[in-house]
Amino acid sequence: MKTYDWIVVGAGITGLALAYELAKQGFVVLQVEQHAKLQGATRFGYGGIGYWAGTTDLTRQLCAEGIARHRGLSDELGHCTQFRELDLVLTIAPDQDPAAIAATYQTVALSPHWLSGSEACVLEPLLNPAAIAGAFTVKHGHIDLSATAQAYQQAIQRFGGTRVVEPMVDLIQVDDRITGIITPHHTYEANCVAICTGGISRALLKAAGVSVPLYFTHAELIETPPVDLSLRTLVMPATTQRFQLEQDATQVDALWDEPGHEPAPPILDAGAIQFLDGSLRMGQISRALTDPNAKIDPVQSEAEIRTSIGKVLPDLQNLPGTWHHCLIGFSRDTLPLVGAIPRKLGLFVFSGFSNPLAIVPAIAQRFAIQATGQADALIEQLSPIRFR
Repeated sequence: MKTYDWIVVGAGITGLALAYELAKQGFVVLQVEQHAKLQGATRFGYGGIGYWAGTTDLTRQLCAEGIARHRGLSDELGHCTQFRELDLVLTIAPDQDPAAIAATYQTVALSPHWLSGSEACVLEPLLNPAAIAGAFTVKHGHIDLSATAQAYQQAIQRFGGTRVVEPMVDLIQVDDRITGIITPHHTYEANCVAICTGGISRALLKAAGVSVPLYFTHAELIETPPVDLSLRTLVMPATTQRFQLEQDATQVDALWDEPGHEPAPPILDAGAIQFLDGSLRMGQISRALTDPNAKIDPVQSEAEIRTSIGKVLPDLQNLPGTWHHCLIGFSRDTLPLVGAIPRKLGLFVFSGFSNPLAIVPAIAQRFAIQATGQADALIEQLSPIRFR
């Protein structure tokens, strides 16, 4: 039986980036993905690259490295990721204090600058001037995640990587070492296994007897077909609630091992982005439901998203579109879990990215280089052992 250097479980954007970087370093890589067609956060993500938003030395460095990778990634992979940089408009409601909001941006790498309501509407003509007191703006990266995934897949194959479409059901363990994975029909052996399965990482590892402090929200959005109107910018509220939701929802870790809990109430951050093909994604509602298969009422959710979007971008409210839902993985400190699982030799996690596209390419590259034997103090700061 063939033994791979690495098995990468998951072929969303994080798993693809990691598999590519490992294959590029010369490792023999097998990528295992349960879905034949792209699903989850990579399928329904907005594609935004918030490289301006690093707030610490660590995240500023990762964001700087990440955007540098994105700017050259199409050429490197040999396939267009549809990378571009556009204006992000962070809207401020009439009842909000612009000075207080500006203070929250003091620590970011590139501070957004203030626009009056009229200036914001010049930058984004679809904005409702009556719904905003003004806005902040900053340059923001953007890719088409489906195009980027295709680019990574092709590049992985060129480096000799293999992909199979099967769900992982268990890990192979010999004493304290993980030596591969089991799927419903096959056993695959490897020197190392990396779990890159986003919102289902906790449940997948738990089923294999491994506990990690990873969590997930249920993210809901509306996707439209290509439309005639033109949204020039990426529009988001200046005060997003998702990060506070993540912090509130992780106060009691044990709740996440039982379905049926809602550790924090849902939030709605109304925003929209238009892709180069003319389609839009609008959202989003985030729910902290501990059951990854929780049932959500799409009719009510779609109505709530449309109403909130309609206040800021009225021309978008009644566009034809379809409600979608996916899981978004995160950790309790906004940094991902990247590195070896304690007491499980050969088992690694690469998941929990709250601002994924800004930092995934850089972290994947560093991880793969470290796997060749070169120590990386930055990667060590993301290790799961920080929560022990």
